[in-house]
Amino acid sequence: MLPEEPEAKALLATMLYAEARRSARRDVRGCYVPIDLQDVALWDRSQIRDAEKLLHACNRSGPTGRYQLEAAIQSAHIARRLSGANCWPAIVSLYDHLVALTNSPVAVLNRAAALAEVAGPDVALAELRAIFTDKRILGYQPYWATLGHLNLRAGNIETACEALRVAIGLSTDDAVRQYLRQTPAVLKAILCHPQ
Repeated sequence: MLPEEPEAKALLATMLYAEARRSARRDVRGCYVPIDLQDVALWDRSQIRDAEKLLHACNRSGPTGRYQLEAAIQSAHIARRLSGANCWPAIVSLYDHLVALTNSPVAVLNRAAALAEVAGPDVALAELRAIFTDKRILGYQPYWATLGHLNLRAGNIETACEALRVAIGLSTDDAVRQYLRQTPAVLKAILCHPQ
């Protein structure tokens, strides 16, 4: 209804970025594949081009809003994978703006995950302390999965196992649950520290 509205264009761009990666999110056996392990040859380049055009158009049209920031983050992740460029500092910066605009615990979580790639897992874990008691995040499966993986990277095996068990329990997607269970570091941690 508002085709020239920058935020409407940005929302459509975000949807196109996500849809462009659909066929790469599962392997031939139906197992979940995170973005860093996806086969970029399976990404729909036409949808990515359309998303990029929309993002550039909405950036010329007016002030930056939430959906423009979210689309820009998706664009940076795609550029990072396609070009091999280190886009992590730009992704963290975009999340800084998104957190300032929305005060969303999910934005804080995603920023921490990106920050781990720039400054390491300990710095990212320190950032997550800001949302640890936020009731909106405590039942959010990606929070626990991220907490688990960051703690594994930091060498906090027992804490990682606890978080990953919660993440597995909160997973509603069998493929994601299997991915969490079969990640080599997760298997090792769970075997070394059984429940």
